[in-house]
Amino acid sequence: MSDAAATPIASPPGPPLVGVVMGSDSDWPTMRLAAEALASMGIAFEAKVVSAHRTPEAMVAYANEAEGRGLEVIIAGAGGAAHLPGMIASMTVLPVLGVPVQSKALSGLDSLLSIVQMPGGVPVGTLAIGAAGAKNAGLLAVRILGASRPELRERLHAYRQSEADRVRAQELT
Repeated sequence: MSDAAATPIASPPGPPLVGVVMGSDSDWPTMRLAAEALASMGIAFEAKVVSAHRTPEAMVAYANEAEGRGLEVIIAGAGGAAHLPGMIASMTVLPVLGVPVQSKALSGLDSLLSIVQMPGGVPVGTLAIGAAGAKNAGLLAVRILGASRPELRERLHAYRQSEADRVRAQELT
């Protein structure tokens, strides 16, 4: 892991509204993009390693306690078998956004299929594989929170405008 990828992202002050969890610290270079998106919008978050396979008791406790601790959205990233998002979704009524982390074996297709193929009644909002999915998970969490927070919608409008301005400023010649 590069030094930049290993560097923690500082959460804005306040109690966390979003939990960013992953199955291993090797997922952090991808999942940090969700944390960066949240931080850029001023959303307090927590980031933790909670493995569905290696620390199932910790995963169960995290999912069961999340709502009571004030979390409103959980972003869960995992690679390979990628059971973490679905298992967390099975234990909480909070929205769970699943990020398939790109794997070496199948370039993340295995992760995507593991997360997206949930049984009816246990929804996971599944994003794209890898970096784009993690960034979009952070932004989607802000949109979910923004449904009841006008100040977040204003930040999202400003973000969209800045993205449009950035694209308009691009010149190829």
